[in-house]
Amino acid sequence: MSQINVRNLSNENEDGAPDIVGVSTFSATSYFVPPVGTTAQRPDNPQDGDLRFNTDSASLEYFRGDTLNWSQIEMTSPDLNGGARGIFFAGQNPGEVDTIDYITISTLGNATDFGNATDTRDEVSCCASRTRGVGGGGYDAGTDDKIDYVTFSSTGDAIDFGNLSVGRFGAGALSDQTRGIWAGGGTPSQSDVIDYITIAQSGNAVDFGNLIGATYMPAGCSSSTRGVFGGGNTSPAAINTIQYITISTTGNAADFGDLTVARSGLGGSSNSTRGLFWAGASNTNHIDYITIATTGNAADFGDLVAGTHEGAACASSTRGIYGGGNANINTINYVTILSTGNAVDFGDLTQARKRLGSCSNAHGGL
Repeated sequence: MSQINVRNLSNENEDGAPDIVGVSTFSATSYFVPPVGTTAQRPDNPQDGDLRFNTDSASLEYFRGDTLNWSQIEMTSPDLNGGARGIFFAGQNPGEVDTIDYITISTLGNATDFGNATDTRDEVSCCASRTRGVGGGGYDAGTDDKIDYVTFSSTGDAIDFGNLSVGRFGAGALSDQTRGIWAGGGTPSQSDVIDYITIAQSGNAVDFGNLIGATYMPAGCSSSTRGVFGGGNTSPAAINTIQYITISTTGNAADFGDLTVARSGLGGSSNSTRGLFWAGASNTNHIDYITIATTGNAADFGDLVAGTHEGAACASSTRGIYGGGNANINTINYVTILSTGNAVDFGDLTQARKRLGSCSNAHGGL
């Protein structure tokens, strides 16, 4: 086997490294520097297996193919230090509450107290990175624009993050590792606003674009590149519309396809491949699924243990979770995302409630 031993290698302009073709292994005791850039600077025509360091997410990422896109290489895992966590945020029972509780998604059992939101609210919409869970908007004697956050690896009360660009309740929310995004909701008029934050940096949300139409209580889910919103209510009726955005850019949503049943007050969750849409008004037990990287109509996945709406959903790479709902129930259901079939009982929330938010540190956007 031939060997090349080189201490430094650069191109003729000394502003980057040349392509090296046909090298099968690198052997060294120090390090090598891969290509470096922001999410926006990803190459236009990557090849399967391309490796780079993303300065926005501060992580190595590689290209998994045209349908799977870029994925981060896990340097730390949410399956360590207690497991992948899902949190359930605030809600109503029968008045607004500030309860935050959590589960370990890979196990079964009842939720555990995490702490409290900065105030009592319902219809909060949640998104997350691997380290932070974020709840935005809500309602308590009026429309709220607050954004709170918690740190998944600890327990404790939420901390003020900033404010949405437009105060509203019942928005759809989703995220990748870098950005959290909220879409639609009630102001109390139905809204088409999409805004976003950088999850690692506290501050106010910034305008992203607009939904296809003003929509109240849609559900959100995501891969690391694409965000998808499904259903909701566009006065005077629930809709079956599914629409999508590219998370790392800004701009208006585009049509994706249709749900199997028009509904609002549904939950959304995903791994990196599939998005799930759970339940919805009026107390349906439907679970739909989509393949996030494609466009097209949703397909039937199975059924919840019982029909409900205004619950909240989250996920790990393997399990989808749905908790709470109308009329103030404490039930938590789960499914295995890459299969199809009916949901199974997981355990119970610490407090029965509806109109709550949920997110995890292991969802498909990460």
